[in-house]
Amino acid sequence: MDFASAAPSVVKSIRQRDLLNTWLRLYARQQIAPAVWEYQPARLEEELSDLIYYTVDASTPVPRLTIQSENTRISRAYGHTGKGVLLDEYLGPRLAPFVMPIYHECVARALPVYSVADVDDVYGRIVAYERLLLPFQTDGKVCHVIASVKTFCEDGGFEIKNLMRGNDALPRPKLRAAIDRELFHRAPGRIATAEIVEFAEQPDPGVPNEIIELN
Repeated sequence: MDFASAAPSVVKSIRQRDLLNTWLRLYARQQIAPAVWEYQPARLEEELSDLIYYTVDASTPVPRLTIQSENTRISRAYGHTGKGVLLDEYLGPRLAPFVMPIYHECVARALPVYSVADVDDVYGRIVAYERLLLPFQTDGKVCHVIASVKTFCEDGGFEIKNLMRGNDALPRPKLRAAIDRELFHRAPGRIATAEIVEFAEQPDPGVPNEIIELN
């Protein structure tokens, strides 16, 4: 499965961008994925229904992810909760080939992965299924993944119940991207190191405008 190379701007949802920016601030310290216990984004409680936490066992050739969340909004899309269940078993043989490679890419690269797929609800309305995966490390190994899932329908309302299992149509991938460029978060209103700053006003009009470089 091919993954595009992308910058954080590829993520459409404002809430998902906020989650990613928090991860990027932690990543920027040492250029490695942070530990999950460090990750405390603002308004986390407001997002919990759209977040799925996984533990990762990378001791096998193919990493095994176990669901640690329950009663999420997305569990309605799959028809039932899956806490304590391996993700591939929860998905089943029909959906696992479409979904598991996205998680494996996130674990293998220890970088965020973003994907968008179109799915049909039980009434045939097209729903965009936007998934952001964030990896977390301990002792140099990815031990946790947090998934943020957003659903959007251009036609307005849609039925989320059994969204992923309610019909015979498989997900139609639109985008799969590894976020491996511009891995920093610039706070609004700040000047990045080494940017050029021009001073518009000088005390002596006879002296040309100075251009200095901030080190």
